[in-house]
Amino acid sequence: MMIDFKNISLNVEHLSEFDKEKSTILFLHGFTGKSVDWKDVAEQVDERFNKIALDLVGHGKSSSPADIQYYKIESMIDQIDHILSYLSLKKIILIGYSMGGRVALSFAIEKSDFIKGLILESTTAGIKSEKERTERKNSDDELAAYLEKNNFESFIDKWLDKEIFGTIRRFSNVKIKTIKEEKLKNSRAGLANSLRGFGTGNMDYLGDKLSELKMPVLLLSGQLDSKFTKLNAEMQKQIPNSKHVVVSNAGHNIHLEEQKKFVKAINKFLIP
Repeated sequence: MMIDFKNISLNVEHLSEFDKEKSTILFLHGFTGKSVDWKDVAEQVDERFNKIALDLVGHGKSSSPADIQYYKIESMIDQIDHILSYLSLKKIILIGYSMGGRVALSFAIEKSDFIKGLILESTTAGIKSEKERTERKNSDDELAAYLEKNNFESFIDKWLDKEIFGTIRRFSNVKIKTIKEEKLKNSRAGLANSLRGFGTGNMDYLGDKLSELKMPVLLLSGQLDSKFTKLNAEMQKQIPNSKHVVVSNAGHNIHLEEQKKFVKAINKFLIP
């Protein structure tokens, strides 16, 4: 379903039959991902929920505008707000992975009345140090420039070669090839602008606002992803009604690497 928003179109995929009597879960993918990345997960999530997923701006079937303002978090919050209004959704459960988790966290802080539950997979509240944030912004900008100047496939290889994704190398060559092919279906310009508009270095630090979250929050990190496990342990202390689950044998992309454990954790959160 394509939903128009201020001269762009946003793609929302229904991953289950829609029943207006049920609560709705909205899934947000990570950088270089797409809404359909959640299809296998959604099929296993408790049937008492509607499941929809959004192609974030610059990704999947959504528009990839040249105007960088559409990729700023203020606009993305407005985009999600518009989608909820369009679909007549007053309260949702929001699930976000990595970049999608940063969008979900930002939305939950700004629009808390719309959120009845928040699930964050491998998510950070941003970078506290201004110096480190500037360094990351410069790194994101350099990566965006590399994407624009080089072969798209070489960029995806470079992205997946990051240490944080090292654990997916255990997959078969066939599966890794499929993962790359799916990422290559994205827009080169959209990904570059996404890095410039909402790379981690361009995100405001939200650590001081975590205590404002009043809804139930589930934080998920992979046992093999020591950086994000440490970050999420710190976040859990700051979020009043939160739980942190460390998923064994998983790296950064838990829902891809250990899908059954991921689904078990979120179903337990949804239906205690």
